[in-house]
Amino acid sequence: MRTLGRGMIRSITSDDAVQICDIYNHYVLHTAVTFEEEAVTTEEMVRRIEEILPKLPWLVWEEAGRLLGYSYAKPWRPRSAYRYSAETTVYVRLDSAGRGIGSALYRELIAELRDRSLHAAIGGILVPNDASVALHEKLGFRKVAHFREVGWKFGEWRDVGYWELILADSE
Repeated sequence: MRTLGRGMIRSITSDDAVQICDIYNHYVLHTAVTFEEEAVTTEEMVRRIEEILPKLPWLVWEEAGRLLGYSYAKPWRPRSAYRYSAETTVYVRLDSAGRGIGSALYRELIAELRDRSLHAAIGGILVPNDASVALHEKLGFRKVAHFREVGWKFGEWRDVGYWELILADSE
């Protein structure tokens, strides 16, 4: 647990699933930044949390008992040769955007990945998404791929780019 101003970053628990769904489902239902198209249930979110922990970190920003954001890493691919690479993501509650919560969560996530001796962090981003690109590049990620029209959401084809951070080479 790490205290930052009025909030703290800590590891997630299954008890956080309701608030995680509240944050995430806004993005699912109202934006194209995630390609999920139906709201995620609390039960499904608990399953996802338990699947990731304790293998990889899942962090939350808590302030006065309310979760304002979260970040996590999941395996990049299932084959064993990919075991040192992880896909990373961060989401912030809509009313808390612009406060640096996403940056703080992502920095802490990257530090935990380094502590676990992971080699590469990979962020997938809906393109265009200037805010997410800026966040990733501020933290040292570099664009390595761009896939055109690979997702269909809200009646449009969507592009996805991938940004990579080699953890051993960057601070």
